[in-house]
Amino acid sequence: MSRMDFSPSHKPTVGVEIELALVDSRTMALCSASQRLLDRVPPQLEGTIKPELMQCYVEINSDVCMTLQEVEADLRKKLCALEAIADREGVRLYWSATHPFSTWQEQEITPNKRYAGLVDLLQDTARQLVTFGLHVHVGVDSGDKAVMICEFILRYMPLLLALSCNSPFWEGRDTGVCSWRSKIMDGLPTAGLPPLMRNWSEYVWLVNHLVETGYIETIREIWWDVRPHNRFGTVEVRICDIPGSFHDTLGLVAMMQSLIKYLSDHIDHGIYQHDCHPMLIRQNKWRAARYGLDAELVDSDTYELKPARELVIRLVDQLIPTAQELDCVPYLERTLDLASSPTWAQRQVDILKKTGDARSVVRKLTDASRLTPPA
Repeated sequence: MSRMDFSPSHKPTVGVEIELALVDSRTMALCSASQRLLDRVPPQLEGTIKPELMQCYVEINSDVCMTLQEVEADLRKKLCALEAIADREGVRLYWSATHPFSTWQEQEITPNKRYAGLVDLLQDTARQLVTFGLHVHVGVDSGDKAVMICEFILRYMPLLLALSCNSPFWEGRDTGVCSWRSKIMDGLPTAGLPPLMRNWSEYVWLVNHLVETGYIETIREIWWDVRPHNRFGTVEVRICDIPGSFHDTLGLVAMMQSLIKYLSDHIDHGIYQHDCHPMLIRQNKWRAARYGLDAELVDSDTYELKPARELVIRLVDQLIPTAQELDCVPYLERTLDLASSPTWAQRQVDILKKTGDARSVVRKLTDASRLTPPA
């Protein structure tokens, strides 16, 4: 069995990956424009704006940052540059986790040996991955701690999903589900909620077993809702839909950085984790995907149903001291605004009901999410 070392992060660094759809400025349909945009990316940003499995979206990566202020400045620069490139190509950036009317069958796979291998292995479960998410890395100082945090954070994962829900449509239909993206991701063999693991050694054994038995080729094919990342020295949270705006995205990033540092500090000082049954987590994840912030979630301490919006307020209050240490309180408090508003999924449904035109959903969201004036 091969050795896998964890590269420790001695500070709660934060790195962000944003997946954004590309739509035609005239038709509002998804368009396979990624390579046209990537060809125009200036040299200083190369490698931070990347192709993805499908040519109808791109991934924007932040640098490794210490504060949310650094994250905001870094991503704003890249997003503004990408908006300008997209304008010249007749393309808009769409901040939604699914598209309201374009179908997955119409999308073109990015020419790449790894992507071709994934599609060959996963078939239509891969071809349906026309979904767009938010991934957040937070630095931790040991592999054992990363594995512990991946367990301790599970009870909060449905709440993060409820806050980010932004994918009500699929194949031209209102699914009735606030996060259809999460249902698509759950269809993959190595996605969804992670298994419970006791320490770094058990995680390494599991990865080696999956590789040796041909279930995966590399660790990059593990897409759990939260996972340790040995090369970056982080815990990576992957459960969230991409929200409808950059501003709201930063709020969720602040919550994740604060939550992981909060759990890390408690591990350092000694923590007892009472049982939180996996079925309870799955139950809450389903409720969050179905109802968003209008869900009632089972409180993992009292086992009573509580409104998701009330649980957000309680979590923010719990995290404020940690957020003060991280100098991200104004960003964290943005999640209180999210908790007092309709989800982005509901806003999309409301636009469709009002206009009767799915193109208007895309047009209004792309207009509202711009960081620069239209060209």
